[in-house]
Amino acid sequence: MSRRSPSRVLMANDFASRRRSTAHEKASGCDPSTGTRHIPPALSRDPSIDIQIPEGTVHVSRPFRSFRTRKLRTMITFSPRKSHFDITNERTGSNEFRGFFTLFWIGMFVFSIRTYIRSIEERGYPVEGAFFSMFSRDAVTLAISDAVLVLSTGICVPFVRAFTNGWFKYYWTGVAIQHLWQTMVLFVAIKWTFNRHWPWVQSGFLTLHSLVMVMKMHSYVTTNGQLQWVNSQAEEVQTQLRHVVADEGGWETALAAAQESKAQMEELERARGNGGEHDMTNGVANGTPMVPEGLTSSYVDVNVAAALRQRLAATGRSDVLTSPVLHSSTSTSSSTDIPLQRLAQATTTGTRMPETITEILSRSPDAASQILSYHPNPNIADLAREHMGLLAELTSSGSARIRWPANINGKNFVVYMLVPTLVYELEYPRTDRIRPLYVFEKTVATFGTFALLYTVTESFIIPLTPTPEQTVWRSLLDLSLPFMVAFLLLFYLIFECICNGFAELSYFADRRFYDDWWNSISWDEFSRKWNRPVHTFLLRHVYTSSMSSMKLTKNGAMFFTFLLSAAAHELVMTIVTKKIR
Repeated sequence: MSRRSPSRVLMANDFASRRRSTAHEKASGCDPSTGTRHIPPALSRDPSIDIQIPEGTVHVSRPFRSFRTRKLRTMITFSPRKSHFDITNERTGSNEFRGFFTLFWIGMFVFSIRTYIRSIEERGYPVEGAFFSMFSRDAVTLAISDAVLVLSTGICVPFVRAFTNGWFKYYWTGVAIQHLWQTMVLFVAIKWTFNRHWPWVQSGFLTLHSLVMVMKMHSYVTTNGQLQWVNSQAEEVQTQLRHVVADEGGWETALAAAQESKAQMEELERARGNGGEHDMTNGVANGTPMVPEGLTSSYVDVNVAAALRQRLAATGRSDVLTSPVLHSSTSTSSSTDIPLQRLAQATTTGTRMPETITEILSRSPDAASQILSYHPNPNIADLAREHMGLLAELTSSGSARIRWPANINGKNFVVYMLVPTLVYELEYPRTDRIRPLYVFEKTVATFGTFALLYTVTESFIIPLTPTPEQTVWRSLLDLSLPFMVAFLLLFYLIFECICNGFAELSYFADRRFYDDWWNSISWDEFSRKWNRPVHTFLLRHVYTSSMSSMKLTKNGAMFFTFLLSAAAHELVMTIVTKKIR
């Protein structure tokens, strides 16, 4: 199953609009007319770009399409951002309707106090407690059952290690074992709820949590299985590259030819840049090199790069100061150019090389491929670029730069299980620390919201449970308003309180658990916005995977995704109501 994006322009339009310098756009490979970012060979080793937005820096993983298979992969971008109703969110604090949010909570508080006082006057106690006795029934057994469910997911780590070590292939032996295990976990959980004769609260909770655990396991195993396949492709491409390089006279000759070809392209860029008109409106210094049409080099002269850094710093454009265009591609600071220049000198002058080919490859697996991507032989250049792209896919886009399979360990899996997301990545954006006051706020909000939800359920839903002699329309009329309030409270409890609380405790910086679903004008828009974790899972592991594996069209994949989602919801309702409707 794949996780490729069907689009190559995710957030590229916003990125292009923020760049004012045409010369810098060309040098960095961004086409200002289309908003499409073309990745030059020297930049392909870095699978991410940084974009400055009002909420902070967004780390965007570049989409990658294999030269060999052309497989679609869904690009799920994690970035540091806050949820809509977070009181620390600057945008929410400046929202012109923020007073209505406060009015809602004031109204709910007054409504609850009125309900309690009326119940005391009529019955002598604020709430009856029938709902409490129902959901607290067999609580210890439920807690133990849920703990066993969570601990059972740990089998994913040795399973992934097994096919990583070559005991069997993930495609398709591992896929079959994975789906059999996930089906068994879900079946056992459902069977257990029926054997215990639990009411709808306990059975619904365990079923929903089982579905969450199954989705987490599926994403973890599937992603690592895909990366294992990518790694095997990278090894195969590297083997082909070695054979082609050997036919060209060996590594020394091929690297020297690639270095010479790169120098020629750089000279052509420099000549065109010096002969072009000066763009003073965009603040570009004299002599800025312009990239010739048809070339994809990311070279920037060291002097011009220094001038660009100064001007970008003066204008507050810190988002591009760390760009590889201004650092790793200069002729004096590249980590791979220096030894390869010495290598070229060794080839022409006969002096002893400071570093051998083995040392270069062991220091950086894509070091040789980065230089060979400039080779005049198109076969060598294409294989080198493909090898770099595959290695980039095996590396995380964050600051830790985790390279698969270094992520396959118990600690990484435990962190993933604590992070409130259903999509596995090698690395997530992290916060610097845990804020105790923030955790306290979410804890109080959790219990307070649950108290309100309990009041609505106890006082306005259970007493109005439909009876056989009551018509459907009367039941809908009686329950529509209590259900709407219960839905709002349950949404806030799960996605704002619980998810944000776990995100804070696990240092997870991306708090986009929902979008503005209240502004939706269609059912498909609502389904995308109200539950972002499930939406991203379905997007990567169902929608795109069905197009890649089952060869479905977009409409067919959308229908299949909604069908699977509807089946999961109906399964929960069947278990809760003990009826098939």
